[in-house]
Amino acid sequence: MADYLKEAEEIKAEIVQNRRTVHQFAELGLDLPKTSAFVMEKLKEYGYEPQRCGKSGVTAVAGKGGKVILLRGDMDALPMKEESGLPFAATGASCHSCGHDLHTAMLLAAAKLLKEHESELKGRVKFMFQPGEEILGGAAEMIADGLLENPHVDAALGMHTCTGHGENSKVGLITYKSEYSTFSGDYIKITVHGLNAHGSTPEMGVDAINVAAHIVTGLEELISREVSNTERSIVLVGRIEGGDSCNTEAGTCQLDVSVRAASAERRSFLKQRVKEIAEGTAMTFRASADVEFVYGMPPLYNDPKMCACVPGYIQEMLGKDSVKELHEYGGTEDFTAVAEKVPSIYLNIGTGCLAGPDITHHNPKIIFDEDALPIGAAVYAQCAARFLEEHP
Repeated sequence: MADYLKEAEEIKAEIVQNRRTVHQFAELGLDLPKTSAFVMEKLKEYGYEPQRCGKSGVTAVAGKGGKVILLRGDMDALPMKEESGLPFAATGASCHSCGHDLHTAMLLAAAKLLKEHESELKGRVKFMFQPGEEILGGAAEMIADGLLENPHVDAALGMHTCTGHGENSKVGLITYKSEYSTFSGDYIKITVHGLNAHGSTPEMGVDAINVAAHIVTGLEELISREVSNTERSIVLVGRIEGGDSCNTEAGTCQLDVSVRAASAERRSFLKQRVKEIAEGTAMTFRASADVEFVYGMPPLYNDPKMCACVPGYIQEMLGKDSVKELHEYGGTEDFTAVAEKVPSIYLNIGTGCLAGPDITHHNPKIIFDEDALPIGAAVYAQCAARFLEEHP
């Protein structure tokens, strides 16, 4: 068996450089022209014949015959200006504050390592370089474009950076949870329609901002009064916008709402109640509310059989204490779209934060520890090779 960790450490400088290149691109959503072109170029350099999948997704295959395991790395950034102060910081209005640049670099390195050991593989490895994770749409788009066929995918593995407080963010520590492992995630847009009026004649209008404020209060009651305190669910109004000036009643007001739940049943209940509360509250104040379910993703399910074998492969390489099973996660992942189709496992890799423990994902000041890069690359390669070896 190849020593993937040793080989990954030997190409650490290249992995770091690839990460920093992608970091500076910091492209959004499904439109990743520079990032996708860079990934295609590197894969060709490593001996692959990469293919586009969807608008900006990229795939490639190592090995011949046998079963197929998919390795996924997402590539998109977030719409916020970077404040890390790094010499290679993105200079535009977007930045890689979620670590997808690390995912891309680690998966590219794994592709290089596996290509060098292609003749030893007992099956095939399919690489999924994915756009649009932050909008929960990239995986579904690639699946619709045939990602899981030609060759047919039998199993899948995804991985994400882990930062923040506690030992789970220790550089190189791998964490996971069997069965349901992440929350569902839904973006709901509520548009309140009132009636404009001058502030001196409030009776002539219907104040959409006032109505929106009552909707916010109503939504807060969902978690405190309608969900058991033994369950973890979230209803968050993350953005509100309305009005024209300080002395007029607003004719419209928009609320952007995030709903997260640990089960499909709770997700369905909360989405229905958000709609009922918004429409009912608006009606009470002589307004109306349009409720749009913009996008969403159910909870991610980690296949127990994958969870029974993959952690062992990692321990063979990194040691007994390198893997830890968690009780629950709080995030949302569109790798769910893959996990709904084929047996899958989703891992977290500790990447620390050199900007301090209070700086975590989606913070423009975040600085990931690049020492995690070769470890992540080796985990991808090791798990794929060992899975194929045990599942011919």
